[in-house]
Amino acid sequence: MDLRIVIVSWNVRERLRVCLRSIVEHAGGIALDTVVVDNASADGTVDMVRAEFPWVRVIANGENRGFAVGCNQGIGAASESESEYVLLLNPDMRVLAGTLPGIVAFMREPRNARVGIAGCHLVSEKGATIPHVRMFPQLSDQLAILAKLPHVVPRVLDRYLVRDFNYAREAHVDSIRGSFFCIRRAIIEQLGGLDEEFFLWFEEVDYCKRATDAGWQVSYTPSVRCVDFVGQSFAQVPTAAKQRMFTRSMLTYFRKHHAPWKSRVLGGARPLAVGITALHDVWHR
Repeated sequence: MDLRIVIVSWNVRERLRVCLRSIVEHAGGIALDTVVVDNASADGTVDMVRAEFPWVRVIANGENRGFAVGCNQGIGAASESESEYVLLLNPDMRVLAGTLPGIVAFMREPRNARVGIAGCHLVSEKGATIPHVRMFPQLSDQLAILAKLPHVVPRVLDRYLVRDFNYAREAHVDSIRGSFFCIRRAIIEQLGGLDEEFFLWFEEVDYCKRATDAGWQVSYTPSVRCVDFVGQSFAQVPTAAKQRMFTRSMLTYFRKHHAPWKSRVLGGARPLAVGITALHDVWHR
């Protein structure tokens, strides 16, 4: 089998329907299987998938177990044959003609033998580029985010967001967006799955860091395109709750990959960020 597609879904039935239809339309002749892991959606997602896409394997969780756990469930789902690659694909995505065979072909190129993780050119529904390449997080940029400085001085995050990145050119990068995240099976066998300490956010950054530390490369290619509707699931979550999840994941990442004092500094700044966000929610009700 060439490719396993793992989709973790939460209350985005209609977007997931579009996503799965696009997979059917644009499989491109590659051998693939698709696993949908539903995190206790209340919108009939599981029934829809089982009725309309019987070829999709569904794992229906009784509670929202988070993105990393869901991905690992999908990666580990039993199969008659192991796939060469695993594609973590958000439910609010639409693959295009050439997307799936294109990413498999990219990973198979001999020059990319050490590419363990690959991302593609993400575009909006209107075709605009969605910036998503990031440098690995450092204390200065994450403190700026917690203090909401980018709202006042946007350029403070130029390095972290790689604002000068050329999305028309292929490149080895630090990390890519988890909405389209192709992993070589050999990495999973070496490193295991995503770290389940991350409920949401930073799990893909952590995986890129672990892969890089193990000698693999993370690559971006513009030769493959995919439409990303960006964050439809968690648009349903209040801003303050998202802030708490984000900062918790940030601290988890820093505890793993940075000196202890840095995570303590971020921990001290976290209540300020959560408080500012809560006030923002109250102000805009």
